[in-house]
Amino acid sequence: MSQTSPSAAPLNDALVTVFGGGGFIGNYVVQSLLSNGARVRVASRNPEKGFALQPLANLGQLQFAHCDITDTDSLAASLHGATHVVNLVGAFAGDLTQLMGEAPGQMATIAKANGVQAFVHMSAIGPDTDSSAEYARGKALGEQRVLDAFPTATILRPSIVFGKDDGFLNMFGGMIEMLPALPVFGPSAKLQLVYVDDVADAVITALTDPAAHGGHTYELGGPEQLTMMEINQRIAKAQGRERRFIAMPDGLSGLFASLPGTPMSKDQWTLLQPGSTVSEGARTFADLGIEPRPLGLFLDKWMTRYRKFGRFGLSNERSKQRSQGA
Repeated sequence: MSQTSPSAAPLNDALVTVFGGGGFIGNYVVQSLLSNGARVRVASRNPEKGFALQPLANLGQLQFAHCDITDTDSLAASLHGATHVVNLVGAFAGDLTQLMGEAPGQMATIAKANGVQAFVHMSAIGPDTDSSAEYARGKALGEQRVLDAFPTATILRPSIVFGKDDGFLNMFGGMIEMLPALPVFGPSAKLQLVYVDDVADAVITALTDPAAHGGHTYELGGPEQLTMMEINQRIAKAQGRERRFIAMPDGLSGLFASLPGTPMSKDQWTLLQPGSTVSEGARTFADLGIEPRPLGLFLDKWMTRYRKFGRFGLSNERSKQRSQGA
């Protein structure tokens, strides 16, 4: 996590409004901002989700604001006095065109009118105005609207973001813990999983130097490209479990995703099929001066709680050695 002596940090005493700051990525972005001396306003429909951040802030350094990003007056109130803005809002449910397309444009319009110095907009790899997935269309529209209103905004497009408390590794971790055999959807789809602290560092870098990074788009991926099958296998190995993984055909996967109540939505399935990797020629972490960290640095430690007997159990390798009399 990016951290500088608060008194020497470029963001010292800046007022940064973070839309969606109570979410998974927001938690890490806000921590980085606080450690860099910024004053942070977490603007969210559910700001209480970020209350756990309060012990990390100095007196008067952290503020929470209830905000409906589809309401112009609510946006204006959340942006009042802000010198920097970060938009992290993303969703797979609701009016995605409004939430991820039009609303960010309104944010950027108000921010520009208020003299905001830097604006960072979190998009995702694969925005596409012609996609059948509303998510991809919404992200594409959001980028367009933001840059139209605030041409020096920085656009960040991460691949799937992982961390110890994410909804990705932990979802598969729980399933692998419970089930002896699991279906794998899009088994050959390649993902460039990116560590959440590295994404937070990218936000800080962009805010700190808008002259260098404003007006540019960066695609953020980790140092490895892993298929969905490989990710599941790595999780099982980190848990010390032998599991059977069944590669599901695309037709059956698409049918499953179209059913109500399933853990994968139709949009998520549509986005999974082409994978999520950095495009050739794109600006990346390297252009931000950041070296991304691989999944392998963390996975064994994070999967400990899913092992049999938890911290008192054996890793898969140690179990094999014991069974072989090593």
